[in-house]
Amino acid sequence: MIIILKPNATAEQREAFTDALKSYYNVNVNTWEGVQSTVLGLIGDTSPIDIDFVNAQTIVESVRRVQEPYKKANRKFHPDNTVIEFANGVKIGDGSVQYMAGPCSVESQEQILEIAHKVKKAGATILRGGAFKPRTSPYAFQGLKAEGMEFLSAAKKETGLLIVTEITRVSHLPLFKDVDIIQVGARNMQNFELLKEIGKSKKPVLLKRGLASTIEEWLMSAEYIMSEGNDQIMLCERGIRTYESMTRNTMDISAIPIVKRLSHLPVIADPSHATGKSWLVEPMSMASVAAGADGLIIEVHNNPSKALSDGAQSLTPEQFGDVAAKVDSLKAALGRI
Repeated sequence: MIIILKPNATAEQREAFTDALKSYYNVNVNTWEGVQSTVLGLIGDTSPIDIDFVNAQTIVESVRRVQEPYKKANRKFHPDNTVIEFANGVKIGDGSVQYMAGPCSVESQEQILEIAHKVKKAGATILRGGAFKPRTSPYAFQGLKAEGMEFLSAAKKETGLLIVTEITRVSHLPLFKDVDIIQVGARNMQNFELLKEIGKSKKPVLLKRGLASTIEEWLMSAEYIMSEGNDQIMLCERGIRTYESMTRNTMDISAIPIVKRLSHLPVIADPSHATGKSWLVEPMSMASVAAGADGLIIEVHNNPSKALSDGAQSLTPEQFGDVAAKVDSLKAALGRI
């Protein structure tokens, strides 16, 4: 249930009303204070609440029930976009388009440092790189694990780039102290115990859409994280599995504006994993930004033909620079930052 208060409601009136709702109806109340109004989001069993009684209160502007099962991630509860701000001034969700770039897997300290410097020069503000790699085959390269995390930290220290990297199990959380954004991969989108623990960490999260997950299931996974107190979430569209075999996955461009209509959370697009083909990264990047994406996460490798994972979908640093330049031109045409 959503209750919109009148603009002239005082802080004392709001507090007394909120306390009464919690006491009488045993619900949780989230308060969002916007520029024009204050919105109370009631979470729990709201069926016993008499809407006419609530409407009769002098400080209440309007009341409506919400049918969607996701509450905290719902734009109805939080009309303004969530903006995630980092210590170095980078913002995601404020209308800008941020670039996350780097290799699928961290292979050596020299490799990640070289790529970090080059993608930063091309406009990236966030360095992506996998230290823990969940792979379809148990015989494929699984990542450098803790050593890879050390190499990412070294690249962050040397370049000033933020770090985003994937977590695969709860026990690895202590290794993520120096990580700026925790990535939850598609395979773990519905690993609910992992999501809850990440929610307790309060670190920003990049939540990738599952291989065959609906938009509602995706938002419900975000709800798991938010239910533990962490609202610093970015939703990542990385393609879904369909009957089409020409691409690795089918990139659901329509999901970007749909999610931005349903939720206040920022949306990041991953054209690399969505298509599996390096030559499709540029058109899908431009389409994603035109559709409203708040950022792009792109795989970049200094030598894709020798990459230990996902070389076919990786750009060289020079190719990434070309893509970033074209997206920058598109951003300017669209009036985006």
